[in-house]
Amino acid sequence: MRRIKVLKPVLVSNQQRAKENRQAFDRLNSLVINIIASPGAGKTSLIKGIIEKLKNKYRILVIEGDIRGQIDSEMISKLGVDVIQINTVTECHLDAFMAAQALPKIKKKYDLILVENVGNLVCPAEFEIGEDYKLAMLSCPEGDDKPMKYPLLFHLAKVVVINKCDLLPYLDFNIVEAKKAVRKENPRAIIFEVSSKTGAGFEEICRHLEKELNAKKKKTAG
Repeated sequence: MRRIKVLKPVLVSNQQRAKENRQAFDRLNSLVINIIASPGAGKTSLIKGIIEKLKNKYRILVIEGDIRGQIDSEMISKLGVDVIQINTVTECHLDAFMAAQALPKIKKKYDLILVENVGNLVCPAEFEIGEDYKLAMLSCPEGDDKPMKYPLLFHLAKVVVINKCDLLPYLDFNIVEAKKAVRKENPRAIIFEVSSKTGAGFEEICRHLEKELNAKKKKTAG
């Protein structure tokens, strides 16, 4: 009970800051996606694939969340898009206050802001950062039981990406059961099956993103 009393004010405070972040992102007319997955699931590879397909049509910013270092941000910057690095030092997630650190560094408007959260399936799900929605990612080598073991993330995510599907012939991963588990937690989740290695499935993801970007543009214009 004591833990609940301590945690509730923290989450309420974070939620208020997230609303302020959301207002700032809305002023930029940006679609903001909070990408959450375990280490090694392929978050950076997903971002790279999206950038390669959409960077010539849309202005893209990537916010990189890592405990330390800037390996991923240096890699992504070579693709010709802007990157802001946030190091959490000891925290296993980005929260709204950390995300707010990026706001003064945003000097122009972006159509799409991709936030790569710290590799973790638990804490990042609990803390909003001002995103339009969460994208949950799992990879086939992790096992098909992740939606059952980490239900909150998959309950909250609007989009779920199953990565490394090129490895399915070599793994004991039941993709039908994995999708059923996602649907059990979140019947409305939009699920994509992809391979960052081969590029399979990226056309479908990018078509979905373009649809959302165009809808947001129309909403803002209206």
